[in-house]
Amino acid sequence: MSTIRTEQRGRVGVITLDRPEALNALNDELLADVLAAATAYDRDAGVGAVVITGSERAFAAGADVKAMVGRTPQRNAAEQWMSGWDAFAALGIPKIAAVRGLALGGGCELAMMCDLIIAGDDAQFGQPELALGLIPGLGATQRLTRAVGKARAMDLILTGRRLSATEALEAGLVSRVVPAAEVLETAMAAAATIAGYSAPAVRAARRLIAQAFESPLDEGVAAERAEFYRTFGNADAIEGIAAFVEKRDPDIRHR
Repeated sequence: MSTIRTEQRGRVGVITLDRPEALNALNDELLADVLAAATAYDRDAGVGAVVITGSERAFAAGADVKAMVGRTPQRNAAEQWMSGWDAFAALGIPKIAAVRGLALGGGCELAMMCDLIIAGDDAQFGQPELALGLIPGLGATQRLTRAVGKARAMDLILTGRRLSATEALEAGLVSRVVPAAEVLETAMAAAATIAGYSAPAVRAARRLIAQAFESPLDEGVAAERAEFYRTFGNADAIEGIAAFVEKRDPDIRHR
């Protein structure tokens, strides 16, 4: 049985986490399903962005603790357990997390693997792993620190306290906060806008923004400049410039 539901609306792919009995807790099956669906969208020229969402109660309430029973350090290392999420994060297609309810532990980390987080005013974010004697394992010590700064990351991870949607917006963790009932609609509208732009340019911009977290400023600017130069060879850029000069709508073909 699949742990997700998928659909395509125009140039936007939608992945809905569907483990209601576990508040969409992340396990190996869900990872495999999400990665397969997202990879298929990433390779489909007819899809320009992906929205990841959950239920009204939970985007994802964390990793599945029941699946941790009996695991050992040796087994985890041998299997490179959970490393498939790195492949999801690395996909070039823009990913938007539409979050309602709980986004805790691995759920918060999954949202942070996305490029935008659209949060409902009922959303809660947190990293409660220390209460289990564990630490975050899907990147929170790194991504959360980059998103909200050392002081807040220390507070959230070391105390396990949760951020409300408003606090998450103020901290820089989420992109927008909207009424809960409007989360998916808002995320879909943002995704449709992104998917309507030239795909090569969108992917280049997305990659360079992500790179800004991982390289010195001068290297990031140099990479941006080189990519900027290359975009002038894209058919969409040539068409976009011509359309602007000619005062007409561009015919974007995503190449």
